[in-house]
Amino acid sequence: MRVLTPLFCQEFKNCIMNIHPALLPSFPGLHVQKKALDWGVRYSGATVHFVSEEVDMGPIIIQAVVPVLQDDTEEILSERILKEEHKIYPEAVRLFFEGKLEVQGRRVYIR
Repeated sequence: MRVLTPLFCQEFKNCIMNIHPALLPSFPGLHVQKKALDWGVRYSGATVHFVSEEVDMGPIIIQAVVPVLQDDTEEILSERILKEEHKIYPEAVRLFFEGKLEVQGRRVYIR
């Protein structure tokens, strides 16, 4: 994992995607499954977003929701989220290359 420079992010604005194992804008950064469990959220998930100068704050392309169960551990929740990541990342890339994503401000519209 790398934090890209602001200049690099500006040069490739809305061209680089990242996947994050939480429902952004909640829980950016690291150790997000622990944060979700500590906060007692009922749902977590994954987010594909465009990379921006701020870490995990770019326009959201696609999200997938997973339930957080009472007996979940970080590992179990991570596995459940990873299954969804494997579905939504290829979908976001497909939409991008088919020219179906339109960014207006912070919002991404799928045409």
